[in-house]
Amino acid sequence: MTILHDDRLFDAEPKARGVARALYETVKDLPLVSPHGHTDPRWYAENAHFPDPAQLLIVPDHYVFRMLFSQGVRLEDLGVPTADGSAVETDGRTIWRRFAENYYLFRGTPTRMWMDHTLATLFGITERLTPANADATYDRIAELLLTDAYRPRQLFERFNLEVISTTDAALDDLRWHEMIAQSGWNGRVVPAYRPDSVVDPDFDGFDQNLDRLGEITGEDTGSWAGYLEAHRQRRAFFIKHGATSSDHGHPTADTANLSANAASLLFDKVRTGTANAAEKALFRAQMLTEMAKMSVDDGLVLQIHPGSWRNHSPAMMTRFGRDKGFDIPTQTDYVGALKPLLDVVGTEPDLSVILFTLDETSYARELAPLAGVYPALKLGPPWWFHDSPEGMRRFREMATETAGFYNTVGFNDDTRAFPSIPARHDVARRIDCAFLARLVTEHRLEEDEAHEVAHDLAYRLVKQAYRL
Repeated sequence: MTILHDDRLFDAEPKARGVARALYETVKDLPLVSPHGHTDPRWYAENAHFPDPAQLLIVPDHYVFRMLFSQGVRLEDLGVPTADGSAVETDGRTIWRRFAENYYLFRGTPTRMWMDHTLATLFGITERLTPANADATYDRIAELLLTDAYRPRQLFERFNLEVISTTDAALDDLRWHEMIAQSGWNGRVVPAYRPDSVVDPDFDGFDQNLDRLGEITGEDTGSWAGYLEAHRQRRAFFIKHGATSSDHGHPTADTANLSANAASLLFDKVRTGTANAAEKALFRAQMLTEMAKMSVDDGLVLQIHPGSWRNHSPAMMTRFGRDKGFDIPTQTDYVGALKPLLDVVGTEPDLSVILFTLDETSYARELAPLAGVYPALKLGPPWWFHDSPEGMRRFREMATETAGFYNTVGFNDDTRAFPSIPARHDVARRIDCAFLARLVTEHRLEEDEAHEVAHDLAYRLVKQAYRL
């Protein structure tokens, strides 16, 4: 029994399905461009074998373990490391069996589709995962992971990845990227500048992080001018190592445009630990505008990922640390929030600011109208909770009418789960082809135009938007 149908995600209506098939055939084998994600550059630098199937496919994937936890499976029993190092399950086979026993929980979710695709196309497992075949599938994957063909670089090439961007903290020394560059391997792995730890006053260790920022740049990060110059230096360091973008994960999309004197006074409060909650939020807002101004100067694409209440459960944050599935979407304003930034740089044609959202109600009301007029703005693809067939359809339906296709940036997979990258791109290509086929069969788009747009959405726009 195959678990992948050739017509998955295409329209049930025969004519539209036929057009979608024809479009998909022209884009399904295009190279993958992955301009934003969270894979570990160390994988590509050392090219060591991946660990057992559970450590590769379950333990690091919050899409997987948050669903299981919601149904009463403890994270400790899935091998998720604790913050204090206390004992968790370490036997990969046991973890895999628990996953297989609960695989039915993922019915109808994108995680199920990605996992089925990964199991079938990467490991040759073409029957649905069940408790009965858990051991056999585990053995099959474990055996393959021990072969050279399943090392990170070999999979990179097998996936037809043209380029992948990691996401790296502002204080990172980028040694793994340096090792990749010196290895002679032709795979292109670039960093992205993620300065949250030295921009967000609520980030753990913020004061010490600013001290470290000053140490590695030689700048006085006790002063506003020195602090900004330290950012410029770090951005230049990242660009030297191939970076084309920065990335900013803020609670809101708020921006600010303070005078130099007001910004300096605000920084003094933040630096001395006397800023209140409102002042901390204002500082984050000001720093988005400062980063946008730096992007005008150095060319880094600015990505804004707002609207997540991160680490919503303090108990789970204490027990397991950050990024353990307890990040929850919030309602997000863009029109008012972005105005200070847009007043400064919004009409800059050479600036690329890519907006993401976890609030789908903002697509038609705010995001598409903003991107549909400001030259600096582009819309990122459906992200995180909306990186799903339904989310992708809603995005195209709500954004295209005002922003068109060419104020969007194609697809990026934004994943820590390296083996799922081809599956995620395949879903996006199928959904886009299905959407275009509908336009063709409704006589709203000529078929030759649909073929051109399909290629643009799958490949060209992402390279253009991210300057890759």
